Amino acid sequence: MNNSKNVQNIWQVIFASSAGTLIEWYDFYIFGSLSAIISEKFFPASNPDLAYIATLATFAVGFIVRPFGAIIFGRLGDLAGRKYTFLLTLLIMGGSTFAIGLIPDYKSIGVFAPIIVLVLRLLQGLALGGEYGGAATYVAEHAPDNQRGYYTSFIQTTATLGLFVSLAVILITRNVMKPDDFSSWGWRIPFLLSIVLVIMSYYIRIRLQESPLFAQLKAEGKTSRNPLKESFGKKENLRMVLLALFGATMGQGVVWYTGQFYALSFLQKTMQLEFVQSNVIIAIALVLGTPFFIYFGRLSDKIGRKKIMMGGMLLAALAYYPIYSAMDNTVNLQKKQELTAQFRIESNLSNNNGISTEKTTRIHSYSDGTQVKEITTLTQGKTETKKEITLNYSAIILLVILVFVQVLFVTMAYAPIAAFLVELFPTRIRYTSMSLPYHLGNGVFGGLLPTISTLLVTQTGNHLAGLIYPIAIALICFAVGMVFIKEKGLNEYEIAAE
Repeated sequence: MNNSKNVQNIWQVIFASSAGTLIEWYDFYIFGSLSAIISEKFFPASNPDLAYIATLATFAVGFIVRPFGAIIFGRLGDLAGRKYTFLLTLLIMGGSTFAIGLIPDYKSIGVFAPIIVLVLRLLQGLALGGEYGGAATYVAEHAPDNQRGYYTSFIQTTATLGLFVSLAVILITRNVMKPDDFSSWGWRIPFLLSIVLVIMSYYIRIRLQESPLFAQLKAEGKTSRNPLKESFGKKENLRMVLLALFGATMGQGVVWYTGQFYALSFLQKTMQLEFVQSNVIIAIALVLGTPFFIYFGRLSDKIGRKKIMMGGMLLAALAYYPIYSAMDNTVNLQKKQELTAQFRIESNLSNNNGISTEKTTRIHSYSDGTQVKEITTLTQGKTETKKEITLNYSAIILLVILVFVQVLFVTMAYAPIAAFLVELFPTRIRYTSMSLPYHLGNGVFGGLLPTISTLLVTQTGNHLAGLIYPIAIALICFAVGMVFIKEKGLNEYEIAAE
């Protein structure tokens, strides 16, 4: 087979694998991107803070079960093949996401609403647990050894691009309808649209052939009969799995979720920034940062994976506190001069149940262009206040830069990780062995980050207390990786002697 044919095949493989994986990430992250609205729809309204934390916990459940999906689908992928396994995960993910868009809210079906959401999040987590390892393995087994970091880096972009696409669809939907309509029913549209994307991706993927390395193993009768036993029952391979977790994916996971999801949560819930502005900030930073996945992936083929991954973790741990301090300072109203304050009172009587509701809106304007809207609702003696801050353009540009720097740390830690994990394990058990540490690091250590960090902020009242968790995990992982991961040669590894 000539080189041009090889290049054509690898790009077809990358496109098909990346398109499907991007859609799965889109499906998975719509929930996180709309967590503030979901907390209002599927949980009791009596305690908004608790409802939001419960939503984040439900979001985290999808991450926690990802290792189980890695075991289930990893085993299936090492037994039956890569292609059909990630076709199955695509359908499970798409069906679950579509179903979330159909669930009646808490007012309609009560406690069944959060229960159904939880079950669907479990299915999403299981599907994603099998998807990433299959796609990364599939691409890596088509790529030349000396370009594995470069080609697998396209798979690495899909998580960030999936988040970006979810934000873009949400913003477009939000801007083509009235805010009340979006809050009432329009938020369901991004969930329902996923079924169209899934069908398109399934059509693309079904035309692929099996991975050549796996097909060769299968033809020679050398595939593993018990991938789980080989992956975790043998001491040497189990040590590699643990090293991959505590020396690479654990730190990479918290860096990924801090730089993207926690940044969005911090903007919306801690800083109380207006919905559209907060999403635009994240979206622009993601667009600017995404090309660096390819850059660091290619660089890892030249200087090795370890240096880049460890550098990203260390830089993130050192920079998070000053970055988030600067972010928080943009909404420090004590340092701004108030010019005017307006308010209006609206009273209405519900035609359905006759409950009287009084709404008071106060708008504070400041000399630098900042505007603060406070909406206080009084219903049956219960008062609920929401604050929404709109910033000027210079503050928005500063926030974009601060989030972009965090995304750079993400690209350093994340771009080489697929090639690194693939190279640690033999082909016959690769799908199973690499999937588990990846999804433990990202699903458990990374996925729990928004919940743990939000709890720390809520309990302490300190806006920056949530950073304790990602900084600690990143530093621990950096130390383990530097001490125990040894590079024998370019992209060849061994465990440091006991």
